[in-house]
Amino acid sequence: MESKGSELEMNLFRAPAAARALKTLDRALFSRSLPTSAACVRENKLISKYRKQLEKTREVFLLDKFDPIAADPDGALAAQGKKCLILKPEVKAAAPETWSSALQEAAKSGDLNIVPFDVTIGYDMWSYLDVMRSILPEDLLGEIPVGFNTAGHVAHLNIRGQYLPYKYVIAQVILDKNPNIRTVINKTDNVGTESEFRTFTYEVLAGPDDMLVEVSEAGCIFNFDYSKVYWNTKLGTEHQRICAMFKPGEVVVDVMAGIGPFAAPAGKKGVFVWANDKNPESYKYLNEIVKRNKVTEFVKPFNQDGHDFIKQAADLVLEASQRGEFAIVKPAKVSRSTPPEKRPEPVRVPVPPIVSHYVMNLPASALEFLHNFKGLYCGHEKLFAPHTDTKLPLVHAHCFAVKADDATPLDDICQRIHSEIGVQLKPGDVEREGQVTIHEVRDVAPAKRMFCATFRLPPEVAFAPRA
Repeated sequence: MESKGSELEMNLFRAPAAARALKTLDRALFSRSLPTSAACVRENKLISKYRKQLEKTREVFLLDKFDPIAADPDGALAAQGKKCLILKPEVKAAAPETWSSALQEAAKSGDLNIVPFDVTIGYDMWSYLDVMRSILPEDLLGEIPVGFNTAGHVAHLNIRGQYLPYKYVIAQVILDKNPNIRTVINKTDNVGTESEFRTFTYEVLAGPDDMLVEVSEAGCIFNFDYSKVYWNTKLGTEHQRICAMFKPGEVVVDVMAGIGPFAAPAGKKGVFVWANDKNPESYKYLNEIVKRNKVTEFVKPFNQDGHDFIKQAADLVLEASQRGEFAIVKPAKVSRSTPPEKRPEPVRVPVPPIVSHYVMNLPASALEFLHNFKGLYCGHEKLFAPHTDTKLPLVHAHCFAVKADDATPLDDICQRIHSEIGVQLKPGDVEREGQVTIHEVRDVAPAKRMFCATFRLPPEVAFAPRA
């Protein structure tokens, strides 16, 4: 019983014949009774002592999600609150020779009374995989659907092919085995192809059709309608990785901002963000999220086409800086007893004249927007090195490429960048001239991987004449 693969456990969770190929879940099929024994304690205060002893002798019935402490099987004693320790099936109440010396001594002293006991193994103790291995036809056990995205209380599946006849039972088991999930949906199209806003059509497989969700990430709260905007919880690490590059007081232009997974956390750390998304619903929720997370001083939402926004944002930032725009950062709360003259003053943070980072998180097509950077700072060469210490913006462009262990995807990404900006970059260190850092984000399909290409905008691109 100490390992998941023990013979007893394998027998307990062996597929019931009647469950095979079920289209509707019957939880009663997964309930069975196991005859074993129990050590009833003379006083409940002895439970801890003997549990430790009998765990050392490996006589306690140990199983995932199972509590070996139960009410005394004698109803009268149970009514008095008396407890017992459930023992392994091989420990026989009527056969003291199956007991360890420690158990024999405890029984002889009168501390423990060993009696027969029936353990009920119910559906709630079966894992998702054990249930699915019981239900799905044997020829489908090789690739049981296990992965799903979540957004708040919604689990988002992508069930295809031969598993579709079992989609409702799969969804119900997922609902049962994940307490935080209330709704299970199945995507019925491909995000990014059928919809320019990366939304998708779906069917509800279990639970209510409630797509209004709340998600917490990087210290921010996001409330939104999951059916109307794009959200991917699996990108949380990537959101934090990119945000870690931003410094307080810098300006970031988030070209495809969605509902603000980069913008809101960046605003929290005092980074100015011009955040844009073409989807009116994303723009609506972005405004609400900016207010809820109290980052209105730093985050400005926009609802424009990304192609136009790239150059326009650079102009807007420069104009805002020239007008003397700024944010006010209030000091941390201090004790009421602190004298007024010792209380810190609010800090005035001016908007700098140039953009430090461009974020382009639209992997299906972000690289196709890069030509818009030509002429970004035409006529403003004196704002940058060598005239000042300021470097040209870093561009963080997400993209898809073939999954391979050689240089194929990196070379492909560099070639696609070249076709857009006319400059050939090589994979390497972003801080070295002519190089691009290409970070592997995640696998999205057996032969497809998501990357993030980070490069500093070349001067010949930034200062070229505007088209």
